[in-house]
Amino acid sequence: MFYCKNVGYAGATIRSSRVNDGLCEPECCDGSDEAPGVCPDTCKEAGEEYRRKTEAETKLRKTGSKIRASYIAFAHKEKKRLEALVVDLEQEIATREKEVARLKGIADQAESLSASELERKKQSPLYQSLLEQHTALKSLQHEYKKHLEREQALGDILDSLRTGYNPNYQDMAVLEAVRGWETLASLPHINDVRKSEDEGSAGGIPESAKVEDKKEENADDELWSADRIERELGKLLKVDHVSLLLEHEKLVGEHSSGSILFDVASYLPDAFVPSYLAFREKLLSWLELLGIKAGGADTTSEASRTRQVLSDAEHSLRLTQDELQTAREDLSDLFDPAGFGAAGEWKKLDGLCLEKDTGEYTYEVCLFDEARQKPNKGGSSFSLGKFTSWNTLAEPGTPEYYTKQRYTQGAKCWNGPQRSVELILKCGTENALHTVSEPEKCEYQITGTTPALCLPVEDAKRDEL
Repeated sequence: MFYCKNVGYAGATIRSSRVNDGLCEPECCDGSDEAPGVCPDTCKEAGEEYRRKTEAETKLRKTGSKIRASYIAFAHKEKKRLEALVVDLEQEIATREKEVARLKGIADQAESLSASELERKKQSPLYQSLLEQHTALKSLQHEYKKHLEREQALGDILDSLRTGYNPNYQDMAVLEAVRGWETLASLPHINDVRKSEDEGSAGGIPESAKVEDKKEENADDELWSADRIERELGKLLKVDHVSLLLEHEKLVGEHSSGSILFDVASYLPDAFVPSYLAFREKLLSWLELLGIKAGGADTTSEASRTRQVLSDAEHSLRLTQDELQTAREDLSDLFDPAGFGAAGEWKKLDGLCLEKDTGEYTYEVCLFDEARQKPNKGGSSFSLGKFTSWNTLAEPGTPEYYTKQRYTQGAKCWNGPQRSVELILKCGTENALHTVSEPEKCEYQITGTTPALCLPVEDAKRDEL
């Protein structure tokens, strides 16, 4: 073996058979593999070119690693958001479970009431008063919204007049109308506004005026503010009055069942309790047959409706439970080396769509989702596959693992396989696609760059070692 010192560059070793063979070996930039004067010494130029490329690579990696750090910061924010979401959903599920249990009790009770019994209870003055108040509130809500819309429309008209009229050559009635609107809405004079237009001044209602309005609305603590009306009136109008009636009946029933007539068993010796309970059930069944005590066999439309309300509540509970499961899975996948990376650096790019126009087609890759081929001159687009995996030939968590993505099971080619994509990525300061090729029929290879692969310079050197 022959060693070339290559002063100014990097030393290299070649086979002795390649020495003095009349050929200038590229590994020996100092020309020492041949007789003096045969091969020029290009080590200085080679060293300068190497250092230039190294400096450019270091600069690119430093810039990219800063962007990558922001991706990691995003992942940690997402972690906090998901953790808070899980807590909120767990609390919401607990509330919904209680609501389902409450509605189930109401539905069970509603089904035990006869139609005539329920109608009789609906004739109570309290229930009728609630219905009348509900109708009145709904009417007031309608009028309130109508007046808000009218107020907004009038305000828009006056704002248009205010900004469009000429204060120097205008009818006095128009001038007085504008001045009155400015005073009422606490607006600055239009001439003052026009002077400050270059500074971005707006002609809307100042926050101070809104604060004053809010103070006036809240002068009486017992009255609802405009914000509360907007926020809670709709909820109040959705109150189920029949459910309230049945809950009231249930409460009254609980007090009634506590009487001595229904609590005789607590005064009897244990040996006589079974006989007493059997006698009581038989007595109640006789009373129902004789019509003295109303039975609970007949269901009503109200019972059906309460069952529907229960069904809706159970459906909402299931949806919330599914949402909780999804949030937990997202939280688990966030820092998975086989998914978004041990540092979560790829989560920021989840669903990000990148495009490359090749003239005839535009190729689109939505990371972690799907790749597509779209014709530029009309026609149908084709799926090139959905995300399947990272580089399966590398260990999850290593830099090499994240240099390739596979998209498979795309639209089938004519007399060919299903379309697929191998996305090859490297460190870059932008998320971009650079080249598209088709090495095999309907098997595409796309290259691109991303800051997510730009490890800090120290980490990159350590991985190279």
